[in-house]
Amino acid sequence: MSQPLLQCSGSWIIQLPGKKLGAVVRDGGRYMSSNGVDRGKAHPTNGGLAEKSSVHRKAKMAAEPSAATRAREDRNRYFMEIAMAVRLRANCKGHRVGAVIALDNRIVSTGYNGTPENMPNCLEGGCYRCANRDKTFKSGEAYDLCICVHAEQNAILAAARFGIAIEGSRVYTTMRPCFGCAKEMLQAQVYAVYYLHEWNPTVKEDLVKTAEQRAEYEKLLLRFPGGVHALQMPDRQHKWAVSSKRPTTVSTDEHGTQDIQ
Repeated sequence: MSQPLLQCSGSWIIQLPGKKLGAVVRDGGRYMSSNGVDRGKAHPTNGGLAEKSSVHRKAKMAAEPSAATRAREDRNRYFMEIAMAVRLRANCKGHRVGAVIALDNRIVSTGYNGTPENMPNCLEGGCYRCANRDKTFKSGEAYDLCICVHAEQNAILAAARFGIAIEGSRVYTTMRPCFGCAKEMLQAQVYAVYYLHEWNPTVKEDLVKTAEQRAEYEKLLLRFPGGVHALQMPDRQHKWAVSSKRPTTVSTDEHGTQDIQ
């Protein structure tokens, strides 16, 4: 004979024979007497006692992190966040950069900046220019002495090494590509570039040369069929990743892009 049940404040009160108040069954599924004594596991009655409420199910769904929602809604942001994770492997005394190459919405290659494989890392003194960047060389100078391979270059080279074609791909890099990386991506027929932090050609004292330099750089960027786009999103490792060494000239070009040189 089933015993009558009364619901009270989220618990179930069982009316025991000959008693005014029976055991209380909590949501956890155990009998608790009125004086707090645990009387063992409760068994569902009428199929409803052990089921989770819709409120609990909604609370579980609401616990999903906002980053997961953003990753599904914005694929560009998703790939850039992966590029930032790749950047953690970067080994350079200058900027730390990570890059991801995506083709048909699938990652086919990654890269970060550092010295060539099987050579001492930049932070171990492997690159002469980087080791003397605060003493001998100004920002933007002596790149012909720098042996570090850029993140975008490493991503392209890794794809080539393993026979992966990247024609029509999109590159996500944590820093706007330099002259060399832009040329190489165009030659590999990269479709579009997305970047997080700015990089611009170094301004020289010769204003004519500076204008020519900027014009040549813009000429490269305009050749990407899908364009070159800055993504606006937070970067918690900004201070670590972007070099604190700053050139002295700040200007704005005809497109409204701020050049920090």
